[in-house]
Amino acid sequence: MRMIFLGPPGAGKGTQAVKLAAKYGIAHISTGDMLREHVKSETDLGKQAKSYMDSGRLVPDELIIEMVKKRLREDDAKRGFILDGFPRTVKQAEALDELLESEGIKLDAVVFLDVDEETLVRRLSGRRICLNCNAIYNVYNADYPEDGHCRNCGAKLIQRDDDRPEVVRQRLDVYRKDTAPLLAYYKGRGNLVTVDASSDSGEVLRAIEELCGGKNDPN
Repeated sequence: MRMIFLGPPGAGKGTQAVKLAAKYGIAHISTGDMLREHVKSETDLGKQAKSYMDSGRLVPDELIIEMVKKRLREDDAKRGFILDGFPRTVKQAEALDELLESEGIKLDAVVFLDVDEETLVRRLSGRRICLNCNAIYNVYNADYPEDGHCRNCGAKLIQRDDDRPEVVRQRLDVYRKDTAPLLAYYKGRGNLVTVDASSDSGEVLRAIEELCGGKNDPN
């Protein structure tokens, strides 16, 4: 199972990727997490990336691709992987295609998690974070703590600035401009599948597995 997950902020890419990766024993490759780990570990790539981040510049595609290349060579990724958060632009997709071809890797599917804008705004604007243990809650869920404190550690839950409704809509505008063209790119290559991700998380997971045919045996 070798896949890319595409979709707007709040579509559940990370949630579904973590579940599938754990079930099939493959790598969940989040470029955001990977970038932070390289910086934290002070690798050569991390030091280069940090110089851009500290000056407020975007980390060049070439550095991200090199990080992905190294990650794909790790043991868990050799069995399969889900790329989450990359590519974000057609230019990055073209660079990724070159990398995969050079490594002799063929994608099984590019999965687009489709959710309407109002559902996304509700999901993201309702999200509350525990700054102490990083637990995530949503005010619209039945299990949201009435006292507004984390069930795990008791810390007060907060709303991130970028989860405010007006900011969420701005993030979605950026997504439509920069990332949505990837759908046409991968559709043209014949490996795009679309999943309605507005329903229950378990139903979304089952739909992904059915569409992608379960390329790995979890046992």
